[in-house]
Amino acid sequence: MSEKTYSSADITDWRPEDDKFWESTGKSVAYRNLWISIPNLLVGFAVWGMWGIITVQMLNLGFPFKPADMFSLTAIAGLMGATLRIPASFFIKLSGGRNTIFLTSVLLMVPAIWTGVALQDKNTPLWVFQACAFLSGIGGGNFACSMSNISSFFPKRLQGTGLGLNAGLGNFGVTTMQVLIPLVMTVGLFGGAAGGSMVLLKDSGWILGKIVAGTPTFIQNAGFIWAAILLPLVIAAWFGMNNLLTLSANYGGTLVAFAKILYLWGITCLVGAAGLYLYLPAPTGLGLLNMWVALPLIIVAVLVVMKLAAFGEMKANIGNQYAIFKNKHTWSLTLLYIVTFGSFIGFSMALPLSITVIFGISHVPDAAGIMQHTLKNPNAPSALTYAWIGPFVGALIRPVGGWISDKVGGSIVTQIISAIMVLASGAVGYVMMQAYGSAAPEQYFSTFMWLFVLLFAASGIGNGSTFRTIGVIFDRQQTGPVLGWTSAVAAYGAFIAPVVIGAQIKAGTPEVAMYGFAIFYALCLVLNWWFYLRAGSEIKNP
Repeated sequence: MSEKTYSSADITDWRPEDDKFWESTGKSVAYRNLWISIPNLLVGFAVWGMWGIITVQMLNLGFPFKPADMFSLTAIAGLMGATLRIPASFFIKLSGGRNTIFLTSVLLMVPAIWTGVALQDKNTPLWVFQACAFLSGIGGGNFACSMSNISSFFPKRLQGTGLGLNAGLGNFGVTTMQVLIPLVMTVGLFGGAAGGSMVLLKDSGWILGKIVAGTPTFIQNAGFIWAAILLPLVIAAWFGMNNLLTLSANYGGTLVAFAKILYLWGITCLVGAAGLYLYLPAPTGLGLLNMWVALPLIIVAVLVVMKLAAFGEMKANIGNQYAIFKNKHTWSLTLLYIVTFGSFIGFSMALPLSITVIFGISHVPDAAGIMQHTLKNPNAPSALTYAWIGPFVGALIRPVGGWISDKVGGSIVTQIISAIMVLASGAVGYVMMQAYGSAAPEQYFSTFMWLFVLLFAASGIGNGSTFRTIGVIFDRQQTGPVLGWTSAVAAYGAFIAPVVIGAQIKAGTPEVAMYGFAIFYALCLVLNWWFYLRAGSEIKNP
């Protein structure tokens, strides 16, 4: 099919590497799309990550679920956010940038509204919350198509800056969510239409301090607020963004573009649901697979099903984009992106509940000398007061990582931050061990938080440096799919971190999780040096 313009939003001539074109036309168009993309991506992160905060408040309000049930909600959202990124990494070429960002943002309203409705009643069954968390993964999936879209607008020399701004400011969705949700839960923001309040059974908090037990709380606003914010954003996406026909010439028109997205995400949801059913324990699932078997099976199944289920022009496009898997650098950079973004989103998901469980309890031995973890700590720090700080720092510094990498090279920056993360992760593990064996764990909290802030800062800088490296190594046709793929696999950190940390806390050895992460970071440090920094490496960067 020859190139065809389907709407006034389509751009047929796009030459960002041409300096004259960039200065006269390209720059203004690229930055307009970027500034509309960022808040849409921000809300996507917020909806995806909101279960880290909602679950803490559900426990404070006395919802009849165990901490393990709460960790399952963050894990389900994390897994589906990562899984939905796999097809989303191909959406821009298949459906166009403006079409994709508009529809995927509209779809975020479904979990936002349903979550608000479900939270109005403590008797809502667990499976409903699990379904809401499942659909919240749409917000995580949006990252892959957003980054693929923005990468196509900017010249190679500005890839680190453009992608760093989109990802870094988009990642503020985690911080925005962690600050805004505790705030909107304190007021009847939407009146009687959103339901009444519930009374806190345990002390809670927000960024300015403690909220005492007995305070009326509107937890349903944690979902409804995002639907309200999304409305003007999807309007801006529809009227202000563009489809670049240089990448998606044959998207087939708006309705066809929408149908492709819904079709591919629909079959991906079926694969994800099947994988979760095999992984999750009874009564939700069968509990037949452990995490390290379930994850690769889901990833492979999605790739296979997408290829088999595609047809016509879509099949050819997907087949062409699968060429990235034949390049060894796709796999090396996937691992390096797990170090950076996987850590950022994983710790963002796991940190609130970790603070609540490790520092909210006085850990004391019983008469037989067996450590007990049931006595409430009266001096416990509130997760809702502190959990936002690390993601805030990581997101804030992410554009800086892209800018520095544009100047000195992405791989040297990745090397430095990997070394920092090895040391910080090991230190966090040691502090967690001390706190989990103490009757007064709050004495270790300050050190714990500062080390986590360091981890978040390093991972944020590394996000920008990895993007820069991808932009240098791959051509314009492959950069978008590679960015989408690497971010999809790295996003499984949102699933892995809550599961691993939660399991080790349950086993009484939370430090083991952090020591394991430190070993992985060390291995990836060697990998980065071998491929991109050693003398005689195939691609020297720098």
